[in-house]
Amino acid sequence: MSSALEYWPAPPPWGWAADDLDHLPYEGPNGEPDFFKHVELIDGALVFMSPQRRFHERLIRGLTERLDAEAPTHLSAVQQMDVKLGERTRPCPDLMVIDAEAAADNARTFYEAREVHLVIEIVSPESVERDRKLKPLRYAEAGIPHFWRVEETDGRPVAYVYERDPATGAYALTGIHHGHLAVQVPFPVEVDLDQLVK
Repeated sequence: MSSALEYWPAPPPWGWAADDLDHLPYEGPNGEPDFFKHVELIDGALVFMSPQRRFHERLIRGLTERLDAEAPTHLSAVQQMDVKLGERTRPCPDLMVIDAEAAADNARTFYEAREVHLVIEIVSPESVERDRKLKPLRYAEAGIPHFWRVEETDGRPVAYVYERDPATGAYALTGIHHGHLAVQVPFPVEVDLDQLVK
């Protein structure tokens, strides 16, 4: 089989596969540095993510530190690592809480859905549709039990917290948190959301 990149910028006839992401080059087809640095695979399509805003970066850093500090020893928070949801879907969430054993493997480029306990997406202007509709659907289908979506409203973070309903296999909203987030699952944690972006 030929390399998928031989068909760039069109997808290969057989479509992009999750494992193709491990073989993307450092440079783009015309020598652009870091061309494939922020790319994810959603339903066989490569999605290039826009540059991060400072609001986004502060939330990722702050939530990672807070979750890591409160997580039980068998769990660990990681940021901007891929999760393989199937042969043709490998998104790169902003933040995940995963098995500590998986996090300890420094050779990993992605995690399996069964190793993930919580996915957090911080919504950017260009990712609204994916983060509100498409990605949560795929995370729930893969069996990931918890999903948080964080949006910006008037310069402040608002967290939408979901839990997977085992009867339907879909996420159910369990709370909308303004300024302060407190939950008991996947483990007890409290976060001053406003403080993270100050």
